[in-house]
Amino acid sequence: MLEKGKISTRQLAILVMLLTIGDSILIIPSSTTHYARQNAWISTLIGMIAGLLAVYMYSKFAKSYPKLTLIQAIQKTFGKWIGTIISLTVLMYFLMVAVGSMREIGDFVTSEMLPGTPIPATLILFILIVIMASRLGIEVIGRASEIFIPMFIVLFLIQTSAIIPQMEMVRMLPILEDGIKPVLRGAISITTYTFLETVVFLMILPYVNQQKKITKSFLLGTLLGGIVIFITLIVSILVLGPDLTTRDVYPSYNIARRISVGGFFERVEAMIALQWMLTLFIKVTLYFYAFILGLSQLLNLKEYRVLSLPTGIILVALAPLIAPNFTYYNAIFDNYWVYYVITFGIFLPLVLLSVGMFRRALSKDLTSRN
Repeated sequence: MLEKGKISTRQLAILVMLLTIGDSILIIPSSTTHYARQNAWISTLIGMIAGLLAVYMYSKFAKSYPKLTLIQAIQKTFGKWIGTIISLTVLMYFLMVAVGSMREIGDFVTSEMLPGTPIPATLILFILIVIMASRLGIEVIGRASEIFIPMFIVLFLIQTSAIIPQMEMVRMLPILEDGIKPVLRGAISITTYTFLETVVFLMILPYVNQQKKITKSFLLGTLLGGIVIFITLIVSILVLGPDLTTRDVYPSYNIARRISVGGFFERVEAMIALQWMLTLFIKVTLYFYAFILGLSQLLNLKEYRVLSLPTGIILVALAPLIAPNFTYYNAIFDNYWVYYVITFGIFLPLVLLSVGMFRRALSKDLTSRN
């Protein structure tokens, strides 16, 4: 195996939780309220249920293809030529998610934290850490997540508790004023962007040391991440209302700016920036790692680390080019990205799972006849 490291089921649950939160903690409130308005919290609950079902399917996939990554399972199922073509599209998906996330980092830092700083300067510093983590392997990434999670939880609880006095329940009303259709559209948005991107763990599940407990850890991590997103979104509605939440690019970040406790505990938006950096670091690192590991398996390389530096250079070069501005980036996400994620997050794993189950049933039938 190209990767000899192992992660525990606890590390798997933490990694799933941090990736689920990812950049959703900053971006999902505005995109979901754009469709569902004050009922976006209902969309989040629907999206969470759909996400848990998808994750359950991923865990079944891992049992159907034990010790095989997604790329290896595709090769086994579809053969050399068709399998190579499908594998390349999957790897391109991993790369595009990493590129998009890098672009979000650059836009956020230059617009909210360090105005005037060139985007490439931010991206180079970030990718150097990602390359370092990827080269150290999945075991070190898992241990890093265990260090990050207490810090994230403490900062999240402090921020949420401090904003409670500014919440107004009336901003959640009326409920289902325009029917269920806008709520379902908002649920599609949050399901694809927040929960289906956990499909990248199909490249990592073979390296979990207790395979029998994968389902429980995978579901637990998704549920915890979904709860954080639900709380973030409902706080955005209760504090800002649906109109301001929709118009604000980073509503949760600007909510942190409103915190003022006793006249001395205020301007704590750096806390949520730190949370976002931690979760996005995990997301970019896992997608980066999945890309170089999958490409190495496809090319039959003996070492995946040799691809880390060239891939990092490609990410830094593509991130500023993927969209001319943030408005264009959001338009791509709303109109096209949803279908792109559904293709690789639902359709492809479902086809592979069905083929695997059919083959097992056929093999069992032939054995019983003989």
